[in-house]
Amino acid sequence: MQQNNYEGQLMSTPYPKPDPYGTLSMPIYNTLAYEFETAEEMEKVFTGKEDKHFYSRISNPTVEYFENRVKNIVKAHGVTALNSGMAAISNAFFTLAWSGSNIVTTSLLFGNTYSFFVSTLKAFGIEIRFCDLTNAEETAACIDENTCAVFAEVIANPQMEVVDLQMLSDVAHKKNVPFVADTTLVPFTVFRAADFGIDIEIVASTKYISGGATSLGGLIIDYGTFDWAHSSKLKSVPTESENAFNFKLRKEVQRNLGAYMTPQSAYMQTLGLETLSIRFKRQAGTCLKLAEKLQSLPEVKRVNYTGLPDNPYYEISRKQFGELPGAMLTFDLESRERCFTFLNNLKLIRRSTNLFDNRSLIIHPASTIYGVFTPEQRVAMDVKDTTIRFSVGLESAEELFDDICQALNG
Repeated sequence: MQQNNYEGQLMSTPYPKPDPYGTLSMPIYNTLAYEFETAEEMEKVFTGKEDKHFYSRISNPTVEYFENRVKNIVKAHGVTALNSGMAAISNAFFTLAWSGSNIVTTSLLFGNTYSFFVSTLKAFGIEIRFCDLTNAEETAACIDENTCAVFAEVIANPQMEVVDLQMLSDVAHKKNVPFVADTTLVPFTVFRAADFGIDIEIVASTKYISGGATSLGGLIIDYGTFDWAHSSKLKSVPTESENAFNFKLRKEVQRNLGAYMTPQSAYMQTLGLETLSIRFKRQAGTCLKLAEKLQSLPEVKRVNYTGLPDNPYYEISRKQFGELPGAMLTFDLESRERCFTFLNNLKLIRRSTNLFDNRSLIIHPASTIYGVFTPEQRVAMDVKDTTIRFSVGLESAEELFDDICQALNG
């Protein structure tokens, strides 16, 4: 893993225009439309000959500043901010895919991502090819001339599988296919996607970046590393090859789907960037301590955290993410009924969905996020009735462990 100079880049993004009041934080431009001096200027802006804001569904100064700040931190070619993580996934694949194309991925996916692939995209004639992404030969065998992308979560949520990102990138690129990855579970304070061959990075900025569940958001980060001349869909886009994805996304898909981030969310998430590193270190450090402590409890049948030395993905996780691979773990109790009793006994930890809130959150995935799937589908996705997902907040490890112990014994 290569450390990213996060703190060094954080404060170095200037405002596009000087603020008349010298504000330290980019103001919220809570406006819809923008006025022009002349009809000629208006024509140039609307037809793309001049780069200015004209409608906040398409671009907004506060959102643009957030995008530019992320772009500067991760050294990306382009960043697009959307109003949720799922909006980022859907906009990315509506940019990449076409009727008759296929996506090579795994069944070990977050529930709504799985549903988007197998239900929503299927209606548009897009095939989803599930395979074992830890197996290079099997992955390569699934790729053909109609594959629009190889897609992975860097740590599967909630299954906690870790794929070898550089291996997957090499497999995809040998077949002239882009590698797209959802990196939500490990922030770019400690992990730089481009270092592992990821061409398009998708982040649910609702999670770590928002600063404690203040706002919804999603990011599509294009590193400009893929030659889109190899894409059946994007090779005809009227721009330079390295800019084709970003051009198609910004000039067509994002505009037409209408899922651009709001200025209020962008403001809160810009502030969230400023505390991201310190919050992550605290939460992930506590998560590791709790994972170790949970292993000592006889009621806990299994602890799944890739920062534990006995985890099957420990070595590849450490190589890619370092000593602290995120602030989420899962653990198993003896039965679904035992899980429910445990959850109902908790006093400090909140029974709630979402990840990386300042408060610790806990959920039973099989009955909630995956509750609408059939038992057969849950088996295919490796979602067990005995599994509990735990997102660690800013409370102390001792307080959280005490609450877990009293809930198990209550």
